[in-house]
Amino acid sequence: MVNWRARSKRKPTGGRLKAFSKKKKRDLGGEEARPQLGPEKKKIIRARGNNRKIKLAFSEYANVTNPKTGKTKKVKILNVEENPANIDFSRRGVITRGAIIDTELGKARVTSRPGQVGVINAVLIKS
Repeated sequence: MVNWRARSKRKPTGGRLKAFSKKKKRDLGGEEARPQLGPEKKKIIRARGNNRKIKLAFSEYANVTNPKTGKTKKVKILNVEENPANIDFSRRGVITRGAIIDTELGKARVTSRPGQVGVINAVLIKS
């Protein structure tokens, strides 16, 4: 479902505001990408200014950085432990920025925005 990024039609007092313009294409928000575990699947979307956005639908791997050594490895994601963005995301295994994932190296926090960038980057956390 598409989201409109327009202002509210109500005043703080509850009164109605008159529309000063019609709905514009620029006010249209895209559908949410909710990346989950599974065989890698990406969707390329045309963004404003003829740019491209890569939305990640499914992924099995993450680029995990060890902050002590500074080295990055591509490792398999075993499970989505928790997602502070939404309780329901934790239950369904949706990976967003800030989600804690269980990998072959240990627990890691996602630092990239997979639904916008198309890649899962994470940093190892103390466990």
